[in-house]
Amino acid sequence: MESVQSIDRAFQILTELADEPAGISELSRRLDLPTSTVARLLGTLEQLGAVERMPDENGYLVGPALVTLAASVDPTQSLLAVAQKTMQELVDLVAEAVGLSVPAGYDVHYIGQLDCANPVQVRDWTGVRLPMHIVPSGMVIMAHWPEGAVDRYLDRKLDRYTASSVTHPEQIRSRLAEIRKVGYIWMEEEFAVGINSVAAPLFNQSGAVVGALHSHGPSYRFPDPTLRDILSDRARSAAAEISAALGYVA
Repeated sequence: MESVQSIDRAFQILTELADEPAGISELSRRLDLPTSTVARLLGTLEQLGAVERMPDENGYLVGPALVTLAASVDPTQSLLAVAQKTMQELVDLVAEAVGLSVPAGYDVHYIGQLDCANPVQVRDWTGVRLPMHIVPSGMVIMAHWPEGAVDRYLDRKLDRYTASSVTHPEQIRSRLAEIRKVGYIWMEEEFAVGINSVAAPLFNQSGAVVGALHSHGPSYRFPDPTLRDILSDRARSAAAEISAALGYVA
């Protein structure tokens, strides 16, 4: 148990230093640990390159080994790991596929999907990139762009995928305003005939939109008109839960 306790304390020290560099006495005060314990752990972490001394030698900061490790992490995989449990819970609740997507320039990139148990499903779109305006995941991301970025996006020829696709700039602006108001959007057969989808935005600790959570299914059953509002609320709540896990405070 001692080794586990040491790991826990070392992680606490690293977490504190990630927020703000500090010396032994300050860390001891913040963590309510003996100065001798903090000094011993810092010595080990320094040998491993996980922390390093500040130039004045009166404090420590996160070291190059941790910076290298952090740089090697695929952020999309990190997002998927954080969202996995909530995604599965949403699949169980809505009985349809649930997926994640992230912005990629003027496209939205689908990075993962969990399927439902229903034998009739839509295909897995993981790996596909689509224009922002054509799918709800893209729209909820674009809704939180600066106005100038939205202007530049809309000041182009916008592709139409089906007869239901909305491509008129003012209609899209109106939809973006509604998303900011209610926190989600439904789009019905705008990307592909026979597929309906709902999406809500994901935010990180700084409040920036980093992706979207969506659920989609065959248009003949999704959404059930009597459950539409409930499904909307479930999607929005699930996205809020993931955002909270990312450090976002509404």
